[in-house]
Amino acid sequence: MFLLLPFDSLVVNLLGISLTVLFTLLLVFIIVPAIFGVSFGIRKVYMKTLLKIFQWATLRIERGAKEKNHPLYKPYVNGIIAKEPTSLEEEIKEIRRSGSGKALDTPEFELSDIFYFCRKGIETIMDDEVTKRFSAEELESWNLLSRTNYNFQYISLRLTVLWGLGMLIRYCFLLPLRIALAFTGISLLVTGTTVVGYLPNGRCKEFLSKHVHLMCYRICVRALTAIITYHDRENRPRNGGICVANHTSPIDVIILASDGYYAMVGQIHGGLMGVIQRAMVKACPHVWFERSEVRDRHLVAKRCDRLTEHVQDKSKLPILIFPEGTCINNTSVMMFKKGSFEIGATVYPVAIKYDPQFGDAFWNSSKYGMVTYLLRMMTSWAIVCSVWYLPPMTRQPEEDAVQFANRVKSAIARQGGLVDLLWDGGLKREKVKDTFKEEQQKLYSKMIVGNHEDRSRS
Repeated sequence: MFLLLPFDSLVVNLLGISLTVLFTLLLVFIIVPAIFGVSFGIRKVYMKTLLKIFQWATLRIERGAKEKNHPLYKPYVNGIIAKEPTSLEEEIKEIRRSGSGKALDTPEFELSDIFYFCRKGIETIMDDEVTKRFSAEELESWNLLSRTNYNFQYISLRLTVLWGLGMLIRYCFLLPLRIALAFTGISLLVTGTTVVGYLPNGRCKEFLSKHVHLMCYRICVRALTAIITYHDRENRPRNGGICVANHTSPIDVIILASDGYYAMVGQIHGGLMGVIQRAMVKACPHVWFERSEVRDRHLVAKRCDRLTEHVQDKSKLPILIFPEGTCINNTSVMMFKKGSFEIGATVYPVAIKYDPQFGDAFWNSSKYGMVTYLLRMMTSWAIVCSVWYLPPMTRQPEEDAVQFANRVKSAIARQGGLVDLLWDGGLKREKVKDTFKEEQQKLYSKMIVGNHEDRSRS
């Protein structure tokens, strides 16, 4: 037994030296730069290296598939049916003209009118522009992650070895490193905001709270190996305003909060997320609410009053809101809830666009829990995205809240290269409202009755 002691001592010493070296590297190259908001450019070199590897792997796969005559990609496009922006009246007129030859002026119901609604129904089933926004898009090139494209077959031993080596690096090196960084960032956030929360209100508390938040979020950004490019920083949200952005993932908050200091509005969570929220609200005036409050008009009105009081005080932080209310797969922007646009504050639109080539940031909450989602993020190669700060926008005198929300949404979609949709993201969990069906019925009824009334007058 005594003969084993020198060996045991050697193992312990090696482990101690390894942990010391690892902690020193983390401190020097990641944590300290995060505190001061600087970067050594290591992540960009890492990204460029990955791009070269992906290009080589894709070319090798395409060549191998061509030699074996295998279909390589499953077609994936945003729309499989060509649609022209025409009205119900114009389309029914065309159907009547090509069918019975009767004009649209005929006030009676025509059996051929049914074909319009049948065709629209089939088009919706075949090319549903809503449901596909809640599933991850499939890449046309391989990034050595089997989760991003399931159509690739075995091509060669070299590619298989490369894929295995990549999995080994992601799970055995990057994952433990990222977990350590995430634990460090979250621990510092909870501890720092709790301590700052006990200080009396004033400039000192605000200064410390701002820098604790920025430091911790920047460490969390590095835990995801996030490579973020910020554009037009002169348009960053200012105090007394509302920052609205398209929503793809819970990490949207980290992406934006690592470059600015915000008061956040969101749902109250339990577990670890609840602990973080309770600590954060001690140091910063965040607004948390229960999901059940959304259906209570009195509580919704009360929350709106709190937001109005917040933005009227120009010394308070800008509020960060995601008005879609749910995560979309970063190919489009869906309907903005009007509540944020009824307050009358200056709105600072922000467009966030992720590059799925390195890792898909979309959170499909109906398929993956938070822990599974974070595991997928931490085992991806990196999170690469671009953030555009758009010029501030205010509500025009002739605009209502819905029109203002649509104008802001269109600006975000245009800047981010996203599809601008009018559909409510709530359709992710709910059925289509009867009002949408009634709207089509009213249009058809108005067309028939309106033509009949015009004919009677003449």
